[in-house]
Amino acid sequence: MKKKLVVLTGAGISAESGIKTFRDSDGLWEGHDVMEVASIEGWQKNPELVLDFYNKRRRQLKEVKPNLGHRELAQLQIHFDVHIITQNVDDLHERAGSKKVLHLHGELLKVRSTKNPNFILEWEGDLNLGDMDSHKNQLRPHIVWFGEAVPAFDEAINITETADYFAVIGTSLQVYPAAGLLDFVPKNIPIFYIDPKPIQIPNLKNIVETFPMLATTGIPHLKNRLLAEFQ
Repeated sequence: MKKKLVVLTGAGISAESGIKTFRDSDGLWEGHDVMEVASIEGWQKNPELVLDFYNKRRRQLKEVKPNLGHRELAQLQIHFDVHIITQNVDDLHERAGSKKVLHLHGELLKVRSTKNPNFILEWEGDLNLGDMDSHKNQLRPHIVWFGEAVPAFDEAINITETADYFAVIGTSLQVYPAAGLLDFVPKNIPIFYIDPKPIQIPNLKNIVETFPMLATTGIPHLKNRLLAEFQ
């Protein structure tokens, strides 16, 4: 049976494919205050702005491709049972070939009802005011905005608690509850941390091996490390 490698990914890995993020940009995302376009208050105040913002992100997604980091993680499925828990809303992990991907913060290529959170549709084009669910309720981006619950977090905890190895890639570990997953990594399980600006992770009883690199550089190192020592 293959050992289970659980990987938490963040904005850093997608940024290398050309996807703009609000990381390291003083709370601005493509020129917008994050709370204007990524909060329930922003949606209630100006839904047209929010819809336009995510329509542009959806179009941008069609223009970018998975990078070496995404592809190398997919290749690790040959040797490990790889589960990716991502904070990213793009589909680059899936397009690279990863089979087990859990999106903590929603998915850009899906929309859902404003009244029924379980009414979710695949959606690749623009979403506009007047696009309704089957009960005539407005559709919204299937994104977990600031201030909203993270429905997939319990599943993420369950996955993390059964890890044989855990890797953190391209995330500043500043966004909760996602960063809190480290508290659920089994004791004595090795944690690998890839980020060009890694932070000190307090209160962990695990051995943390840090690769202060971009994802596309660090993931091949991680792959070689895992195959050399844990196969």
